[in-house]
Amino acid sequence: MPTLTVLPHPELCPEGRQIEGLSGSTLCEALLDHGVAIEHACDMSCACTTCHVIVRQGFATLEPASEEEEDLLDKAWGLQPQSRLSCQVRLGRQDLTVEIPRYTINHARENH
Repeated sequence: MPTLTVLPHPELCPEGRQIEGLSGSTLCEALLDHGVAIEHACDMSCACTTCHVIVRQGFATLEPASEEEEDLLDKAWGLQPQSRLSCQVRLGRQDLTVEIPRYTINHARENH
């Protein structure tokens, strides 16, 4: 089980967090399962960019992004070379450090 280090985010996890992920699950699922309420407006169907994360460590160990994911990432706020949609990142055995950008392009957020 990989260890996921979530860097501090002012709203979602101000202190940052270290969690254990389940290999084979998505990064988005792991975050949600451990109380990090990352947005996922499309219900994790790779149709938006609200679950955008920046993989600060472990990026090279991930499967490459699909063309569909790459196209969506072009619309993400704060795009970086290590950007991924957390709903598309399948966890393997390697530890990851992720940053959740402060903003998304979601204009209407539920449960705020």
